[in-house]
Amino acid sequence: MIISLDAMGGDHAPAVTVHGAVWAARDFGLTVQLVGNPDAIAAELKKHDTTGLDVPIVPASEIIEMDDHPSQAVKTKKDASMNVAVRQVKTGKSQAFVTAGNSGGALAAALFGLGRIRGIKRPALSTIFPTQSEYGFAFMLDVGANTDVKPEYLVQFGMMGSLYAEKVLGIANPRVGIVSTGEEEGKGSMLVIEAATKMKTAPYNFIGNVEGKDITTGLADVIVTDGFTGNVIIKFAEGLSKMLMSAIESEIRARPLAMVGGLLAKPAFRGVKAKLDYREFGGGALLGVDGVTIITHGRSDAYTIRNAIRAARDAVEKDILGAIKAGLT
Repeated sequence: MIISLDAMGGDHAPAVTVHGAVWAARDFGLTVQLVGNPDAIAAELKKHDTTGLDVPIVPASEIIEMDDHPSQAVKTKKDASMNVAVRQVKTGKSQAFVTAGNSGGALAAALFGLGRIRGIKRPALSTIFPTQSEYGFAFMLDVGANTDVKPEYLVQFGMMGSLYAEKVLGIANPRVGIVSTGEEEGKGSMLVIEAATKMKTAPYNFIGNVEGKDITTGLADVIVTDGFTGNVIIKFAEGLSKMLMSAIESEIRARPLAMVGGLLAKPAFRGVKAKLDYREFGGGALLGVDGVTIITHGRSDAYTIRNAIRAARDAVEKDILGAIKAGLT
């Protein structure tokens, strides 16, 4: 399998992207194409033992910066690392595209370069969300690709999310819920009410509305919402988890007796922190475009990049594109 990595994307590229690529190539036996400035990438590769690994450099002379206007940059910077990586997938020279770069640019590059799967109205950006379910997580979409949606988009998000949860994440007959202001049928905005009505007859296990307080309980395996709401949810949750962990640590340090208990509970705290750590999941799949695309945090470290490449591998191996195409028939 060949994965194309935007080696210039992210706050700490190309150091962490090259490191993550080497790590993934070694652990997963993949070919990871490093797309970007050849000299900068080669300099980073020299810092690692690449004996027996396949990490070729694919030249790209431009970069879509974090402060660039996404669609404009994608259109004008034809030789940007994102665009070149996408073209590798489009032309069959690789099977997936991974980036930690400008997320809007990644959305535009994938949409313009790969196109939508025939029949999909809008692509959706997804994420793994920690919960108290037996699996330990739910699959949420959309989390930023579409701030304004129509009911039929949400119905398709449910279909794509259900297939990804089943095929890639291994969740049997995943329960699909839609974010609303109340659990009762008929609660929520007109958008949610109409979408929920349509989702009742969709070919997946729709369980109805899910309130914000129930997302983390594991009530649903797939959480469907619009990109505006989903983005607010994940960023609020990320900020809240950091605040709580910091507050607990501060309170323990302020109490001598609690310090003793804190030392004993340190392994438990590490376990909780790992469960809430986005780095473990790597990145989110952009579902609905005609090519496997994984987008991860701009502040990603090498471990995150490694796991984002793993996520791309899993999506290719489980043929998520074929499953979505079949789900439309």
